[in-house]
Amino acid sequence: MRPLNLVTVTAGLSVPSSTRLLADRLTGSATRQLTARQLAFRDEVVELREHATAVAEHLVTGFPGPALGEALAAVAAADGLIVVTPVFAASYSGLFKSFFDVLEPDSLRATPVLIAATGGTPRHSLVLEHALRPLFAYLGAIVVPTAVYAATSDWGAAGEAGSEELARRFDRAGRELVDLMGTHGAAERPADPYEEPVPFEQQLAAVRGGS
Repeated sequence: MRPLNLVTVTAGLSVPSSTRLLADRLTGSATRQLTARQLAFRDEVVELREHATAVAEHLVTGFPGPALGEALAAVAAADGLIVVTPVFAASYSGLFKSFFDVLEPDSLRATPVLIAATGGTPRHSLVLEHALRPLFAYLGAIVVPTAVYAATSDWGAAGEAGSEELARRFDRAGRELVDLMGTHGAAERPADPYEEPVPFEQQLAAVRGGS
């Protein structure tokens, strides 16, 4: 069985970013679960701020640049996806939505997705249920039950979770994502026939042997 692909998409705009901080914590939770279960995996982070201009150009031209094309391909090939957005005007950011707008239709069908968001106040926590969960349900993804929202006040010193409840949500969300990756991941996705191509000499020998 090929390694599972874990991809994290983060839409933070600043450096450093609380959105990236939350993304890293959730990725760490999922990778610990994968390691504990002795599952082979690859993990990758897609930082959307690096593709902002290319996303805008793709929206008007219909063609992604090379770097954006690689990011879109990585997301489409994910066996498990973690998505984190800052809250803008009580919803996901425009950059976050635009990236998923240019993703090929059905790319996320049956893909397990962990949704998360950051904001300045706990009052925006419902963005997970009224904006993110419907978006990924529409895209055909399987959204894990536990979503994670972190306000500025949730972070303690050195970027650690400031409450035990938030830390528990990290662990629970990561566990639920990996549970679904095992059910809907590499075992159900067809292997890429070009990932390990048969050498031409071997193919030619087979043809000669059958003639």
